[in-house]
Parts: sequence; C-alpha cells; structure tokens
Amino acid sequence: MTGLGQTSSPIPLTRRHLTRLRQIHRSSGWPCHDGVEVELIVAGLVESVRDSQDRETLRLTPAGLERLAGSLSANRSARDAHEALVDEVARWMLREKRIVWKGLSLRARVKPDVLAIPADSDAEAADPQPVSSTWKWAMPDVFSVRQTSVEAYLGPIVHEIKVSRADLLGDLKRLEKRGAYLAMSQQVYYVLGNKANGQPIAQPDEIPRECGVMWCASGRLEVARMAPRRPFERLRFDVWMALAKAAPVRRDELLLLEDGWMDEEVDASTNPTAKQGEQATEAEAGDGFDASRSSRIKTLGTGQLWL
Repeated sequence: MTGLGQTSSPIPLTRRHLTRLRQIHRSSGWPCHDGVEVELIVAGLVESVRDSQDRETLRLTPAGLERLAGSLSANRSARDAHEALVDEVARWMLREKRIVWKGLSLRARVKPDVLAIPADSDAEAADPQPVSSTWKWAMPDVFSVRQTSVEAYLGPIVHEIKVSRADLLGDLKRLEKRGAYLAMSQQVYYVLGNKANGQPIAQPDEIPRECGVMWCASGRLEVARMAPRRPFERLRFDVWMALAKAAPVRRDELLLLEDGWMDEEVDASTNPTAKQGEQATEAEAGDGFDASRSSRIKTLGTGQLWL
C-alpha cells in the first residue's frame, strides 16, 4: 500500500508537468484540481496545505523544488549552447564582410510555390500547405546581407540554429516558418549542434533540399551542404525599416580577441584605404561563402573558425 506522495511506479513527467511546477512556484498556489495537479501530488513534487481559514493552496515540496531547479539548469545549458552557436555563425558572417543581425523579427509573404513539397519527402508528416499567399512573422537566429552598393547584390542569408534534435524535427514540420525564411532571403541554412557524443543532431539528408546545412566538426563550423541560391529581387520597405531600427552586430563584440588584437583583414572599417570607391562587380553576386578561404583557420578566443 502506498501513501500520499508515493507511488509504486514513477509517473513520467512531461514539459506540461514542469510548466505547472513553475506556475505553482511563481503564484499564490491556488489549486486547479485537474489531472496534471493530481499527478504532481502523487509524485511527491507538490503538496496541498490549508491555512487558518481552511483555504487550500499548493506548494512545492523539497523534491519538487529540486526537480524544478534541475529543469531550469537544463534549460539554461541548452540556451547557452544555442547562444554560443549563434555567436559562432555571426562571427563567420562578419568575416565574410557581411552586415549581421541577431534575433530580428521580420514579416514575409509566403507563397504556395515556396512551400512546395518534393515528391520524395515525408509530406504526411508536415502541416497542410496553404492554398494562397499568407503573411508570416519569423525571427531568424542570424540574418545577414552583403556590404554592397547595389541592392540586387545584397544576397540576404538566414541561419537557423538548432542544438536539440527534438526542436529541429518539430521545426521542420512548420512549413510556413521555413517558407517565411525562404521568402525573406536568397539562401537558408540550418546550423546543427552536436549531441552528447559529439555527433551532429541530424544528417544533411534529413534537412529539406531547399536549405543548406552547417555543423560543428572538431570545434569548427563547416558547411555540410551548400544552400541553393534562389532568385531574389529586393528587400521590401518594411524590412529596410526593421533593419534600420535594429542594431547590427558590432564587429568588436565578436571579433575582438582577449588580448585586444583584431584581424586586420576583417576590420576593413578601420583602414581608410580599404575598398575606397567600392564598385559592385560580378564577384559580389557569387555564393554567400568564399570557398577559396575554406582551407584557412584562425584561432578566435577559445575556439576556431574556418575563414
């Protein structure tokens, strides 16, 4: 026979349970009397108490506080890994002499042809396609454009960073989100983090062909599959306004090394003779990455990046 807070078989806790634990901890603890609450009480993570006026409230037990602390620590670790990879990608783009933004909120017009599903893909696992154009808000982790004087050569690129396989698989089912990324850029890359064993969370063939794939190998970012360059006419006026209101990533924030040295080749803004009277050339219309630089490595802080 088992008592309150004890069970012969542990109840598997889901994200919904952990969310309820946070809600109870941050609130006055008024009960909901639903199934999630019952399971938390039986698991010994929450207990029911009554005050002097016989009013019932809930509070976390020591075991519940320990479980909540563990969840917060895991979330913080995942967030730190995500932000670190975002910064690595931003460094890469800065070294490609691009203007970089992080965490932009942009609106894109998603057309049905952008969301076309290849015949050999798992169409049944994805959301239904819209029958007409829709407007979608999206927040790419990294958005960048070339430094150029010709609008047609901007070549906007979106990088979406994923450090969790579950998060990646869920994201791939959101066709409208991916369609928004494709609509607002010329190339889209999924940047994959590593699992605990050091292997990428996914393989390139698991990512839709309209997107490129990058991952970390031996502490360096590598392009596992180039993203196809699609026709791109121009940025809409509202996108320009969003870019104007958002501060781009500063070079000295990500490229300045601990000893105060900055790669002079990258920081052309401090060189008055660099790219004077810049004129757009056909070279500016090339791919988003310079393959001729892929064999050179620069040590940057505690890590390394392909240049």
